[in-house]
Amino acid sequence: MLARKSIIPEEYVLARIAAENLRKPRIRDRPRKARFIAKNGACNLAHKNIREQGRFLQDIFTTLVDLKWRHTLVIFTMSFLCSWLLFAMMWWLVAFAHGDMDPSTENTANNTKWTPCVTCVRSFTSAFLFSIEVQVTIGFGGRMMTEECPLAITVLILQNIVGLIINAVMLGCIFMRTAQAHRRAETLIFSRQAVIAVRNGKLCFMFRVGDLRKSMIISASVRIQVVRKTTTPEGEVIPIHQVDIPVDNPIESNNIFLVAPLIICHVIDKRSPLYDISAADLALQDLELIVILEGVVETTGITTQARTSYIAEEILWGHRFVPIVTEEEGVYAVDYSKFGNTVKVAAPRCSARELDEKPSILIQTLQKSELSHQNSLRKRNSMRRNNSIRRSNSMRRTNPSLMVPKVQFITPEGSQSASET
Repeated sequence: MLARKSIIPEEYVLARIAAENLRKPRIRDRPRKARFIAKNGACNLAHKNIREQGRFLQDIFTTLVDLKWRHTLVIFTMSFLCSWLLFAMMWWLVAFAHGDMDPSTENTANNTKWTPCVTCVRSFTSAFLFSIEVQVTIGFGGRMMTEECPLAITVLILQNIVGLIINAVMLGCIFMRTAQAHRRAETLIFSRQAVIAVRNGKLCFMFRVGDLRKSMIISASVRIQVVRKTTTPEGEVIPIHQVDIPVDNPIESNNIFLVAPLIICHVIDKRSPLYDISAADLALQDLELIVILEGVVETTGITTQARTSYIAEEILWGHRFVPIVTEEEGVYAVDYSKFGNTVKVAAPRCSARELDEKPSILIQTLQKSELSHQNSLRKRNSMRRNNSIRRSNSMRRTNPSLMVPKVQFITPEGSQSASET
């Protein structure tokens, strides 16, 4: 406004704004690393510059199964159409070589005992219809093969064999695509976030896994891997360095009974890659924890695998999952609406190494948490008491019948005193 009214020159205002913008510090966010495994379990990996493409044709069945649905349906349709057209051309050539396409043979057939190779095949259209009838065994009855041509018998045998092979391969591909193992993994769910909290006096990395179906996963096992970029002492850079970390499981076979959602726990000890990471260092870490759940589907017997990953931003320090399994009328009920809910709990902000070296840190943290919990309870009780007092006073003001009557006492000297009882 001042510049418009010519009180302050416009050049001065522009220079002042430019100088203020230069003084402001520009904070740039740390570039986010691309995750190796997506939350839905898909691998974030692109294969480029593959020169030996012929290796895929050596395993044609797996290649057909791995194709997209639209490509599979196109190949399914074209395989039958091409086989019908190919054998229609062969039937037409057989009929043409025998003279069935000559119009004079039709007149001869009415007068003498002339027999064609295939009856009622007078054009390529009729040969194409006969090829379909042979391969899919329809047999309308108008067209049929005779004993006149041995070559036609050979073509019939060959078409039946080729048709059976095409049916077996294509139907097998369709079945394998519909019964793939990753379809069963769609009902195996993981919590969106993982937590780090104290369990049994140790810092633990925990996440929740569950199965939405009633059919169980047999011999289910969970593996955890840490993927990070590392550099060896020799200077070699490993962009995807995978390190297995153990899972705390009281069962020696390392299998879990996934009948209800479970909290999978990893104790952060000396063997863990998270041993030297504190709460402040976690946000700066460029790591990814991959979780792999494997098992056998009870209904089909196919081995399935479900995957997910957690990056540093998805790990909550000092949180714990809320319980979701309750007993209602003799039945254990699972509330999946609280599957990923967490609550904040007391946890030391130091690393597991510091906690092992100074166990008093955990005791102090728990004591502070107990004191803050008691203070919050006192404040809550006092607020409830004050609210009840205010509520009772407001009810007395609104309802005069609840008011206590005043009683006057007369003393012998004649003075009056009023008191409330």
